[in-house]
Amino acid sequence: MSNILGRLMPRTEFESYEDFIKNYRVVIPDDFNFGFDVVDAWAELDPGKPALWWIDDHGNEVKYSFGDIRRLSAQAAHWFTELGVGKGDFVMLLLRQRFEYWVCATALHKIGAVVIPATVQLTCKDIIYRNNLAGVSAIVACAIPGLLAEIKQALKDSPTVKRVVCAGGSEYGWPEFNEAIAGRPDAFERPAGAAATVASDHFLLYFTSGTTGMPKMVMHDQTYPVGHITTAKYWQRVIDGGLHLTSSDSGWAKFGWGKIYGQWICGSAIFAYDMDKFIPTRMLEIMQKYPITTYCATPTMYRFMIQEDVASYDLSSIKNFATAGEPLNPEVFNQWKSMTGLEIKEGFGQTESSVLLANFEWFKPKPGSMGKPSPLYDIAIADEKLNICDEGIEGQIVVRGIDRYAPPGLFKYYYRDEALTGASMRGGCYDTGDVAWMDPDGYYWFVGRNDDIIKCSGYRIGPFEVESALLEHEAVVECAVTAAPDPIRGQVVKATIILARGYTPSDELARELQNHVKRTTAPYKYPRIVEFAKELPKTLGGKIKRKEIREEDSRNKSG
Repeated sequence: MSNILGRLMPRTEFESYEDFIKNYRVVIPDDFNFGFDVVDAWAELDPGKPALWWIDDHGNEVKYSFGDIRRLSAQAAHWFTELGVGKGDFVMLLLRQRFEYWVCATALHKIGAVVIPATVQLTCKDIIYRNNLAGVSAIVACAIPGLLAEIKQALKDSPTVKRVVCAGGSEYGWPEFNEAIAGRPDAFERPAGAAATVASDHFLLYFTSGTTGMPKMVMHDQTYPVGHITTAKYWQRVIDGGLHLTSSDSGWAKFGWGKIYGQWICGSAIFAYDMDKFIPTRMLEIMQKYPITTYCATPTMYRFMIQEDVASYDLSSIKNFATAGEPLNPEVFNQWKSMTGLEIKEGFGQTESSVLLANFEWFKPKPGSMGKPSPLYDIAIADEKLNICDEGIEGQIVVRGIDRYAPPGLFKYYYRDEALTGASMRGGCYDTGDVAWMDPDGYYWFVGRNDDIIKCSGYRIGPFEVESALLEHEAVVECAVTAAPDPIRGQVVKATIILARGYTPSDELARELQNHVKRTTAPYKYPRIVEFAKELPKTLGGKIKRKEIREEDSRNKSG
């Protein structure tokens, strides 16, 4: 085949899901390097092939071909090398969705440096924590005055950081990225010898969003991009020559899932909307205005968009809608389909992986289900002793056989944390910590994080099912279901609810919602406590922090 995907896969088309599972295979060169073997390889085949179309909320726009990315990343690689950045050095990128991210990341991948994506919402304390835990040697940040001030303050307690670079402006005498790389040679020779990368070398370090504690360091190796072929081609269904939009800041693993690796391997250009703030109607306008062919966003974004008149927007250029990051409630799935005529294909995975489970093209989605396993992973439902659970029995999602085969896309370990790595990778399995069950047709159904399961009067209740029931009521835009302490039952179900426009909190509405849940699901699962709120506590990545709600309830109970 005359494309990059064909160089990594003996076969790319499959007749059925069974064929997909049985015959999917990737062949990764021992010296695979994303910068050279994907970006530069596409530029060699077709230098004018579109790679990136970037816009922001202020009328700015940039379009880059793979030839452009090859040239700019070569210039950046030369400059980073001059700064002393080399193979194995850790470089943190706080670039939101600025176009410089793609240039920087590609350049650093070519050098063999380890990229640490980070959000611009980090404070001084967060930056110090990351700098010192990972041993960051350089930082590239967009020129947001408040962010740069936080970085400046953090440097006083960050002895490993030697360089700070700005993108889109300059402060404190730090160089501006685009000005700095200009004039450097537009070709960068592939490093050889000890400076060359091999597949097992460190590649990307994610700090998890920390829903249950301080962020962990998730280390991926050079094969990580190849793991996202299943993410991009077979779940998001990107098109060679198409234009893919995943709504995500570069600081999150979802960016790696949807805005660079698998998409570029498959030949799709990336559409990057560097938004100041998510506004549902603005996102719908963008989706209507630009020739986007595939789209992926969190369920939260879909939930807020269906509050608008979605049917009045022309979204006909988009051939596939996908979602991940948190469970997709059936009501959102059903409403989106009625408004657009297309289903949302849910996928499931973690910062530690590429897509583990998804609704692939060969079978019909069941609303509320995560779909079926990716062929990269041997996935099962197991109990705490790693015994495989029968159909319909809840257990933890595990990846088996990792002692025999390391799937591309699965992390190497929790960096500098052997105890945590050992607790998660045991008995030849990776235990995801997420609870689900499998139905007789092989579909997986999410129940919740192990820590989020509610134990009430002998029953185990997963928050997702109750949240899904509540979201079917027109008064509910968003909700979080948690365990609240109870002297008799031990725990009871509590719902913290964000109301839709036109609804106001009242005891009557609370009773109506409780009765609605009783009618929609098993009556014992109804929320005995209903609390209305203006917002839910969330991580910087937008995931609901149920633990914070539980801890607040415990403090109030003990007080």
